[in-house]
Amino acid sequence: MRSISEAHVARPGLAVVEVAALDNATAFAVQDLLAAQCAIAAAERTVREPGEPGVRLRLFLDLRLDDQGHVVTDGS
Repeated sequence: MRSISEAHVARPGLAVVEVAALDNATAFAVQDLLAAQCAIAAAERTVREPGEPGVRLRLFLDLRLDDQGHVVTDGS
């Protein structure tokens, strides 16, 4: 997988998550669980790394919330 950019973790509340799973279905199920809890930039595909078991999926989370628990965007 490519390196993580400094911009992906430039502020508190931003995170990069890498999922390792046996198959695509499991990896995307984990992504769906995270998407139900916070804002994410979802992955469209998984990656198989030579010599590594299963598949990898990387997604980007934004955990910044306001006082009411709503996701904060740059415009608010």
